[in-house]
Amino acid sequence: MKQRAFTFGKSEKLCSRKVIDKLFDRGEAFMAFPLRVQYLCDALPEDVQVQAMFSVSKRRFKRAVKRNLLKRRMREAYRLNKEPLLAVLKEKNKQAGIAFLFVSKEEMDYHSIEKAMKKAIQRLINEVQGL
Repeated sequence: MKQRAFTFGKSEKLCSRKVIDKLFDRGEAFMAFPLRVQYLCDALPEDVQVQAMFSVSKRRFKRAVKRNLLKRRMREAYRLNKEPLLAVLKEKNKQAGIAFLFVSKEEMDYHSIEKAMKKAIQRLINEVQGL
C-alpha cells in the first residue's frame, strides 16, 4: 500500500497491545528533550514502515485538555517531518514501532516540540542506518 506524504492514517497508529508491550520490554530508548523516544525495529501487524504512538503523563498534566493539546502538537510535528525516516526504513526493508513520550513538566509551544521531533527523527534515522 502506497503512503501519501503528510498523512497520519489509522494504519500508522500504534494500537496493538502486543506490539506496545514488546516495544517497552525489548525496545531501545533515547531522549530528545522534551521527548523520550522508545523504538523497536520489528515486524508489525500492518503493512506500513512505521507505527507511532504519542503519550503525555497524567501525573504531570492533570487536565485532559492539556494532555490532548500536547499530543496533538507531537502528532502534527511527526506528521510533517516523518518522510526521511520512512524513506530510510523502506530502503532497509524494515518496520519500526515508535512511542513518543512527553517528559517535560511544563507545557511547550509547537515550535519547541517540532524542533525536538526533528532531532528525534534524525537520531532514529542514524540508529536504523547503523543496523
